[in-house]
Amino acid sequence: QSSELRYTANTQLEHLHARYTGTGHADLTKYEWLTHQHRDTLSSIVGHPTLLSYLAVADGQAMGRMKFEMAERMLQPCGPPPQKDED
Repeated sequence: QSSELRYTANTQLEHLHARYTGTGHADLTKYEWLTHQHRDTLSSIVGHPTLLSYLAVADGQAMGRMKFEMAERMLQPCGPPPQKDED
């Protein structure tokens, strides 16, 4: 019975990871986690017109321009990825 529960828990966890990519996994690096967080934040801002409007007014720019800049920042929100150490 415990192996069946373990299988069910693992299946549910895999389903969550597939559905919500930002939930992470054991091999997720700090850079990848930060990148997910930044992209989630930027997409949330673009997806909520009132928040986008607030930031556009604060920056003194048009909403379309802010949306474009947020979308551009999603490409590499934390800069280029760190170099992999080859052992």
